[in-house]
Parts: sequence; structure tokens; C-alpha cells
Amino acid sequence: MQLDGKVVVIIGGSSGIGLEVGVQARAQGAKLILVGRSADKLKRAATQVGAGTVALAADAHDHAKLEDLFARLPPFDHLVSLVGDTMAGGYLDAPLEVMRHVIESKFWTNLLIGRLAAARVRDGGSLVFTSGTGARAHEASASYTANAALSCMVEGMASELAPRVRVNVVAPTFMDTALWRDRDRDYVQRRKEGFAAVAALKRLGTPEETAHAYIFLMTNTFTTGQTIKVDGGVMLRK
Repeated sequence: MQLDGKVVVIIGGSSGIGLEVGVQARAQGAKLILVGRSADKLKRAATQVGAGTVALAADAHDHAKLEDLFARLPPFDHLVSLVGDTMAGGYLDAPLEVMRHVIESKFWTNLLIGRLAAARVRDGGSLVFTSGTGARAHEASASYTANAALSCMVEGMASELAPRVRVNVVAPTFMDTALWRDRDRDYVQRRKEGFAAVAALKRLGTPEETAHAYIFLMTNTFTTGQTIKVDGGVMLRK
């Protein structure tokens, strides 16, 4: 039970993969601090995860509020960030404002999180970020660029923070999480069928399977500067 008694901060922990990371970390005895934009969703998530879970409402994309959040956080052992918007479209046709937003959201916001977290994380702890996979550069230009930038960032941060703190990134792919629940169900079903047809494992992954990668990176004390892709082998066929 390597997380027993450890303080784990999850930014984006009110639903989906982030909530499942919280469930699995709590099962190992971790003390959780969940951060998200919606106070109502956080309250429900905290109840689901278990007694003693702290819920803090903050929009990580507002960098002033993000700095205020870290000023209020106690020292912690592990931090997980699931911050980052996505998009579709190539370099020639995607609107520049959309591309800028995605790169700002996924790279620059996580860079600030890393800088702020470096001063609060305890020795022997870890930072785990979230990128993504499942599409090539011409299919999701800004997302692909930001994902690659995150891999570079964790390599640099891992070197700068070693040996005191480990830094890694998980790259999940498309799955039917709460993020897709408000979309047209026919569209989502087509996406699911299309993904399963391409993926080597011929199915979608689950939040539970993906969350396990975050737990691994928090508890494996000899892994740093790495990107772990949890994608069912979809990129082997693209």
C-alpha cells in the first residue's frame, strides 16, 4: 500500500479518469484533494471517493486562480493533472484561435502547474501529467503538437527535479467517458465503432484501466521522464 497516508492532489478529479484515479488511490489509503471547476460535481465526487476527501473548486485555465490554489494547498506527495482541451483538424484548416486555445490549455497551463507544484511536492513524490494519443498530426494538429510538447516538458522537469521528485505523463486515447455524454449518441457510437475497428485490441479502454497507469507512475519509484500510452494499440495501425 505505497499510497497509504500520502496526500494526492488530482486536478480534474471530479469525473472520468480523474475520479477513477481518486477511487484507486483512496483504496490504497491515500488522502485526496480533488480540484475541479464545478463545486457541485466536486461534492458528488468527494462523496463517491470517501470520507475525508477535500474538494477545492478552481478553474485551472485561469492562471491567477491557479496560483491562488497552490498558495492554499498544503504540502503533498503526488499531483495528477488531467488539464487539457482537445481538437480535430489539420494545420492548414483548423482555426488558429482553436489551435492557440488547445496549446494554451494543454501545454502552457500544465507548465505552470509543474512550476507551482515543484515548490509544494514532498521529497520522494511525483507529478503525473496527461497528454493524449489516438490521432496523427494531420488529424488533430494542435492536440498532437501539445502532446509532444508535454512529453518534452516531463523529460526536462524530470531531469531538473531529480532525484527529489519524479515526473511522468500518461497518454490516454478515446474512450466513452462523461466528457462525451452530452454529445449526440449516434456520433459517439460511430466513434466507438471506428476506434474498435482500428485498435489492435479491438475495443475501447475504460477509465479504470487508464487510471491504473497513473497509480503505477505514482508508486513505481524508478520511473521518471516517461510517457505511457494507454491506447489499446491504436497507433500501431495508423
